[in-house]
Amino acid sequence: MKKTFLYVLIAGIGFTACNSNKSEQKTDNPFFAEYNTPYQTPPFDLIKFEHFEPAFTEGMKQGRSDIDAIANSKETATFENTIAAYEKAGKLLGKVSDVFYNIKGSENTDSIAALAKRLSPIMTKYSADISLNENLFKRIKAVYEQKDQLQLSVEELSMLDKIYSGFVRSGANLDADKKNKLRAIDSELSSLTLQFGDNILKETNSFKLVIDNEKDLAGLPAGVIAAAAEASGEEGKWLFTTQKPSMLPFLQYAENRELRKQLYMGYTNRGNNNNEFDNKENAKKIVNLRIQRAKLFGFNNHAEFVLEKNMAKTPEKVFELLNKLWKSALPNAKKEVVEMQKMIDQEGGKFNLASYDWWYYADKVKKAKYDLDEEELKPYFEINNVRDGAFTLASKLYGIKFIPRNDIAKFNPENQVFELQEEDGSHIGIFYLDYHPRESKRPGAWMSSFRKQSGFGTAKPITPVILNICNFTKPVGDTPSLLTPDEVETLFHEFGHALHGFLSKCKYNYLSGTSVSRDFVELPSQVMENWCFEPEMLALYAKHYQTGEVIPVELVKKIQNAGKFNQGFATVEYLAASMLDMKYHTLTEELTEDVMTFEKNYLDELGLIPEIYSRYHSTYFSHIFAGGYSAGYYAYIWAGVLDSDAFMAFKETSLFDKATAKAFRDNVLAKGGTEDPMELYKKFRGAEPSIDALLIKRGLK
Repeated sequence: MKKTFLYVLIAGIGFTACNSNKSEQKTDNPFFAEYNTPYQTPPFDLIKFEHFEPAFTEGMKQGRSDIDAIANSKETATFENTIAAYEKAGKLLGKVSDVFYNIKGSENTDSIAALAKRLSPIMTKYSADISLNENLFKRIKAVYEQKDQLQLSVEELSMLDKIYSGFVRSGANLDADKKNKLRAIDSELSSLTLQFGDNILKETNSFKLVIDNEKDLAGLPAGVIAAAAEASGEEGKWLFTTQKPSMLPFLQYAENRELRKQLYMGYTNRGNNNNEFDNKENAKKIVNLRIQRAKLFGFNNHAEFVLEKNMAKTPEKVFELLNKLWKSALPNAKKEVVEMQKMIDQEGGKFNLASYDWWYYADKVKKAKYDLDEEELKPYFEINNVRDGAFTLASKLYGIKFIPRNDIAKFNPENQVFELQEEDGSHIGIFYLDYHPRESKRPGAWMSSFRKQSGFGTAKPITPVILNICNFTKPVGDTPSLLTPDEVETLFHEFGHALHGFLSKCKYNYLSGTSVSRDFVELPSQVMENWCFEPEMLALYAKHYQTGEVIPVELVKKIQNAGKFNQGFATVEYLAASMLDMKYHTLTEELTEDVMTFEKNYLDELGLIPEIYSRYHSTYFSHIFAGGYSAGYYAYIWAGVLDSDAFMAFKETSLFDKATAKAFRDNVLAKGGTEDPMELYKKFRGAEPSIDALLIKRGLK
């Protein structure tokens, strides 16, 4: 037999050439057996690149067999033999997918990217074959139509509703011609969104600002300079990239205005360089395909289709909130411009504030107004101390313990692995942390899972295996990773998502953990940010990395005094992106103009000031064009209303009030998608949230 050389993924080593014999793949492939590992964690020390494709092939084969058994059954359709059976179908495919697509996010080598591209149309067809299976849908519909007589539990009823609705929204009720059109649209969308994300990664990695004149480093802190020298690897050269841990300190401190402009424009022009990684046409095609898809289902636009299943329900409700906040935030942002321009004029500058100046002059104004320098804070935010602070918060609120596990295989040597336990020592789940940038890792920060929680209340409960992946400032030499305040908030935020996954107590995987609407899923994450800079919380984790000294009281006061600083900018740049997302996805006719022209015209119409750019330009807006947030980027501010109101429940009692925490855990974190989110929130809080708490927190009221 001819042997071929493939690239192999080995955790802790990376990709190496390996001799593969196909006849051995099934017996050697760890996906085809129960994992013989602690708590059934993936055996990353055994999983090789060559294992993925045969596991996907076999997984789809088994999945089709599972579905055929349900669809072609001669038994009367019941909840157990149809709905519960459907929820369990395709176990192997889920197992390999959970590993592969999480690896792709953090280790997206050429081999992984090529396989994902090859799998995309196959997986799309597989999904369509299930969602458009007429016999399967007939059985699901038969159960749905008798749901009032079945005496189902709240969770069972919710799953039945969501599965039935999911089939309808995937085309099960469409006629044959529309089903064929839907298949073609979904296949093309799958390829386009994958390509959009890969292009952003390539563009992010390709831009490099190399400085070879030491004078051009003026203003930069020593730690930033050292990190740039290490990134360059060449004597007398310093490398800066569009990864935020590299870019933002440069924008904040570098005195060389022209270089600030080069770096910022390198970031904002990603996907818009008229090269092989250009995303303008990809974005345009995605928008237009989504319009076509929505109309197949009888909706006017994609936003109507998406929001039907969100808390917001309608585009009008979303715009109502965004416009209300826009009217409050924009005047604040304009005042911030005036303050910074005054600073420029006082220093003798002969120019008007530009978008790439914002971080530099905002920092100067903050120092002048509040005597606060972020460089003073960073020594107190060593990454492991901040991580332990998040752990301490969870312990105080929910009684959780975090145990390091060095006996569990990692998907990358940089991983940290912890076991979560209840106060009584019972096992909750396994937690992977992956905190620093790599060229193979997509930008941003996110939570995901290698396995979700399920089986609560059954003889065989399944515990979750969760991961947080971030791109935080890397350690340099003897200096550990020291986080910015924004990075501190991000760590707490993603940890909040993880807690949502860990503390889920659902019977069905389909509904557990973060399986909730987009505008509810950010509540458990964003509420955690509220504790970060509270004095009582800072005293627990903000300790100088060299001396162990707790952050001084005077620094805490400065943080508090500056808490509402620059919120006009932060809110406006976010709202601009949210409203751009909604504008694209409320189009009822296909877009004909270039997306950058469309974007500029709309943001000008909104009155966005030239000193502020939208947080994301269209060509690298991965949340909506490569992620799951289309017509949903507003969710962060919608959840902001919820989290600000929710945190008030603690402020009204005490910061670590266990009774309030239990109410939040029992009514929000434990419930997953088993009930209507607003009803869950009202069970926790006693009433619907008020927008006032958010406006006050941001200094907009």
